[in-house]
Amino acid sequence: MKTTVKVDGLRELEKALAELPKATGKNVLRRTGRKALEPMRDDARAKAPKEEGHLEGSINIGTKLTRRQAKLHRKMFKNDKAAVELFMGPNDPAAVPQEFGWEDGQAQPYMRPAWDANKSGALDIIKNEMWAEIEKAAKRLARKAAKAKG
Repeated sequence: MKTTVKVDGLRELEKALAELPKATGKNVLRRTGRKALEPMRDDARAKAPKEEGHLEGSINIGTKLTRRQAKLHRKMFKNDKAAVELFMGPNDPAAVPQEFGWEDGQAQPYMRPAWDANKSGALDIIKNEMWAEIEKAAKRLARKAAKAKG
């Protein structure tokens, strides 16, 4: 199934981000991404099978992957260097069998339903929060510059 998404205003966002220092721009992207993923994470936690008590608490948002995940990620995205990457999901070996099932057990999906329910909301959050984060960062930089001057 192919999904098409149209997003307006990306050029303007890119311009505004380019005007910020590189580290500040990355922090803006991380904060915005984290806000966009939080509802999805919360939904996945709510949908996670409860008999696997540790599974629910292992669903997090972060910038790091396990060594194995990082190797697979590099293989999948060989030459794609993103400015910022965030990952959301469980850090638990039981996660995959629970999601997709196994020989003696039925699948209990929780990640895919959370994605399906929240993917368009994530885009809305990014759209609404990105400008607000850029404006906050610009105001902080202006305050720092004014403070440094006098």
